Amino acid sequence: MAHPLETPQAHVPDLTSAQAASAALRTFFRIAEAWGLSNEQQRQLLDCGRSTFYEWKSGRVKRGLDNATLERLSHVFGIHAALQVLLPVPERAHAWVKRENTAPLFGGKSALDRMLAGQVSDLYVVRQYLDAQRGGWS
Repeated sequence: MAHPLETPQAHVPDLTSAQAASAALRTFFRIAEAWGLSNEQQRQLLDCGRSTFYEWKSGRVKRGLDNATLERLSHVFGIHAALQVLLPVPERAHAWVKRENTAPLFGGKSALDRMLAGQVSDLYVVRQYLDAQRGGWS
């Protein structure tokens, strides 16, 4: 009698764990440093309270992140990745975030101004714009 083939389960990381949250936040803080963001700008992008922000920044992550924060981080990571493709010189890629932009989406303001507008959708549209500039999703 034949036995059904068992497919080995790929290891799927638990994105809700404190360990995963800590790793994601370390990545975020490295990107924020490269972009030259103030603590207040970083806190606005994360949309978190002051005490939570400083706990996270000091590496004290007690639990996993909520879905809204994970979504925000995902967009920031996608923006960073797209910029690395579009502008392979790191200094230019990092500076783009703060540079005034004449594209209709930005209305003469910077991408950072749009990202700091407060809604997760503001991060999404900047990411979508960059993905379109580089030829779509990869």
